[in-house]
Amino acid sequence: MRLLLALAAAALLAPPAAAQDGPVQTLLQTHAEAIAAPSRRTIQPVLDDLANSGLPAMPAFLEAWADRGVVRRNADGLFFLGTRDGDAYALRSIEDGADAGTVARREAEQLRPNAGVRRLIATALVRFQLDDPDPDRRRAALDALARGATPDLLAPLRASVETEENRAIRARKQALERILTIRFAADTGARVAAIEGLAGKVSIEARAALNGVLSSEVVVDPAPEANVARRLVPGEDIAAADARALLVEAGLLRPEITRAARDAALILAIDGGRVAGAPVAGLSTEAARWDAFDRLAAEGRAAPRPDPAADAALLAATVIAEVYDEPDAAVTAAAAAALAEVEARVARAQAMDLGLDALSLASIYFLAAIGLAITFGVMGVINMAHGEFIMIGAYTGYVVQTVVPDYTASLVVALPLAFLVAATAGVALERLVIRHLAHRPLETLLATFGISVALQQVFKNVFGTQAVPLTSPDWLAGAWVVNDVVGISYIRIAIFVLALLFLALLVFVLRRTRLGLEVRAVTQNPGMAASLGIDPDRVGMATFALGSGIAGVAGVAIGLFAQVTSEMGSGYIVQSFMTVVVGGVGSVFGTLAGAGLIGGLQKGIEWLNPSNTLAAQTYMILFIILFIQVRPRGIVAQKGRFAQ
Repeated sequence: MRLLLALAAAALLAPPAAAQDGPVQTLLQTHAEAIAAPSRRTIQPVLDDLANSGLPAMPAFLEAWADRGVVRRNADGLFFLGTRDGDAYALRSIEDGADAGTVARREAEQLRPNAGVRRLIATALVRFQLDDPDPDRRRAALDALARGATPDLLAPLRASVETEENRAIRARKQALERILTIRFAADTGARVAAIEGLAGKVSIEARAALNGVLSSEVVVDPAPEANVARRLVPGEDIAAADARALLVEAGLLRPEITRAARDAALILAIDGGRVAGAPVAGLSTEAARWDAFDRLAAEGRAAPRPDPAADAALLAATVIAEVYDEPDAAVTAAAAAALAEVEARVARAQAMDLGLDALSLASIYFLAAIGLAITFGVMGVINMAHGEFIMIGAYTGYVVQTVVPDYTASLVVALPLAFLVAATAGVALERLVIRHLAHRPLETLLATFGISVALQQVFKNVFGTQAVPLTSPDWLAGAWVVNDVVGISYIRIAIFVLALLFLALLVFVLRRTRLGLEVRAVTQNPGMAASLGIDPDRVGMATFALGSGIAGVAGVAIGLFAQVTSEMGSGYIVQSFMTVVVGGVGSVFGTLAGAGLIGGLQKGIEWLNPSNTLAAQTYMILFIILFIQVRPRGIVAQKGRFAQ
């Protein structure tokens, strides 16, 4: 009975036949000792054999091996996928992952490859992952290949390009295939063709590959067969001191004798209070010390000083050149031409990226300034509290998000609600303050400035001094990336679209509605408009509500990418006034032109001087002052009461 129980237990614990006999296990057993005790010097042929096998189960084994998830049973030397379970290992078949029983920890050995071996295993895995059905695994394989490419991966990469169906991944494979061809191919024609294929790319990888081909070092008297990039003329292409240092390093010139080395030699040569026949007391000047040193050199007791005339003649006669690390001149010539084309494309892409940034900033300034332009044009009011309407809109969006957790729904609710809240605040300001200060611009300016400060303090007391979040929906996260140089966030694109919508809406209101007709009439001649039955006071109130509401919507848009604080409006009030003045007071299209000019100018100055944004603001203000001197009524001059 005991014998039967033992046999039954052995049968239960014994691995199935699939765990012992299979193509993966058979192949592993041919390299069993090398796999069990791998080293970077011995494991590469084994990995090549495993990778070339093409067995479907091999990637899982390699991944487990790299993650230290493989054990070898001592009794028979078989390999298993193993998981530690107390004092035992739970075994699974390396063929199909099926349960293969358990084994005591002391009866099996866990494979622990070091970091170097794990890197080699990861490289071997790339061959399998290049054709993996999962696109993410293929992308990960390409990333690993880009980090640690080897010559043996070039052929598998080329083969995988033909079967790749994903356009983006196929383009990445083609680019990497060209890069590996440049690095590892032996045929000059293939390398030149690969280099020419990179001429149309602006990716960082392509530029790095071309710059790698053109890497060089400065060499003295290069060999005749060297691939010389250019000859360096001392004093023009290379500093004379650096050129001399190169000749000293090459052993062609004697090194300069420093004062410290001179004094050390003189001290060593002191004999009976004299040095080279001169008393030590007489060596009180630099000239006396150099004379004594020269006498020591003539006696062979010190290294002589270099002869400046001889050194200059030798320096002029010696060839100093930049020599390419790449010996093939045809390859470097093709790389230089390709890199020139790439740099030209990068310059154009940078200009496009700068243009997108300027367009994005201009759309923000347009949204912030258009309401101010309308109220200024109709009422002639310098409203220093206009920035606070932007702040009110941003905080309205924040409050909505605290009530409506869905960011898309909250944004849909926040935009019209911010318009209504800011418009209501604008009407209150106009009815309570501004209408009582009509035709008194200085008092209006001071009053609205005081209201601006008061509103900031009120919102600071209500919401605190810390910035509050206004989170954009997931569909606005990320950026539209054209290439490695050009890209713009989806939030900026959305703000640009919003600016276009408001531009279209305002043009429609001003040109196709009765309110627009009345606004244009009051803007051009309020007295005549009043004589025709138009109430300028009512038009002014409606216009102030419209301008304030648009500022509130701008606050929601700005809050999606900027910090929402009680002082955020003050950061846009100056730019808003500049936009209105430069564009033309009271003109929608003038405000659009002014926003484009201010945004483009600011981004251009920042690009020229990226380390000093304060200087950029200063230059921009100086330019605007000069512009107003030339065109005081703005880009689009209004007719009517502001025409004088």
